[in-house]
Amino acid sequence: MADPELEAIRQRRMQELMAQHGTGKQGGQQNPDQERAQEDAKREADERRQMMLSQILSSQARERIARIALVKPEKARGVEDVILRAAQMGQIVEKVSEERLITLLEQINSQTSKQTKVTIQRRRGVFDD
Repeated sequence: MADPELEAIRQRRMQELMAQHGTGKQGGQQNPDQERAQEDAKREADERRQMMLSQILSSQARERIARIALVKPEKARGVEDVILRAAQMGQIVEKVSEERLITLLEQINSQTSKQTKVTIQRRRGVFDD
């Protein structure tokens, strides 16, 4: 490989790495502002979501979802989505109690349960018959 070729490859690779990390020279001043704006928007959306959930769920139901979120955050988020969607469609008229949340969780578990199949393969050893 000639020296100019090697230098061109290095330059391209450096530009790719800088683009991945967002430290390019063109948008250096814009990226922190954009990131801050995105974080603010995300924080606002999360606050609105929590406010809506606090209006829909009873305190015991919120505690149960919080405990679920500690173990399986994606599952808790999915349950929250289902509850919010149902509330927006007018299917929920009163606060969701813990018992109703449990039945909802059971329904979701039955729909999304995965069948796990375990296959055991034993090695044939010297002492096996």
